[in-house]
Amino acid sequence: MAYEGSDVIASGSRDEIVVADFLRGVYGWMCGGLAITAATAWFVANSPSIVTAIVTNRLLFWAIVIAQFGIVITLSARVSRMAASTASALFIVYSALTGVTLSFILLLYTGESIASTFVVAGGMFGSLALYGTFTRRNLSGFGQFMFMGLIGLVLASLVGMFWQNDGLQFMISFIGVIVFAGLTVYDAQRLKGLAFATNAGGAGAVTIVGALALYLDFINLFLFLLRFIGGRRR
Repeated sequence: MAYEGSDVIASGSRDEIVVADFLRGVYGWMCGGLAITAATAWFVANSPSIVTAIVTNRLLFWAIVIAQFGIVITLSARVSRMAASTASALFIVYSALTGVTLSFILLLYTGESIASTFVVAGGMFGSLALYGTFTRRNLSGFGQFMFMGLIGLVLASLVGMFWQNDGLQFMISFIGVIVFAGLTVYDAQRLKGLAFATNAGGAGAVTIVGALALYLDFINLFLFLLRFIGGRRR
């Protein structure tokens, strides 16, 4: 009995080590992606020639947007068959492309409000991710509900592109914060399950996909918060 008990303890310790190593890699890549995005956004925003080239060339702009969607779909669909080096390269490219598109949004807001919103978003994200990681509640049903909310948010955003209404924009921003706050909690818990998939091949790619999920949660949470508390340039 003592031998069996020691096996259980050892197994539990190994599981904790696997999860801890995986989460360390995920959050490391996520932070690296955010750093690349911030650096790219700053560089583009301070390069009038690049801004002008993208603004005056609609084909180039849409090529960047389509490339971002393509990378997300590729990483998600081929995670089990993709080499770690390929997944890493795609994530780096995606982070840089996101920086290019974000630079145009950030040009609308003051540097002080961007910094303060980033701090608020970081605090919210960290608290939500910690809860999702350590809670014992099963959040799978909650995640499905948040995913349905995401679909509704996308549809409402499409309507908002053609119908400029202050009430609608406020509702979209409010729902956006709620949805991505909820997805942060869900994805943080889901990562613990993904950790054990790293033992069955595609370890690096799974880590990158986990980092991408949290990266997207943070970026969108930041952008929707910016609509509320961001100060626009005059």
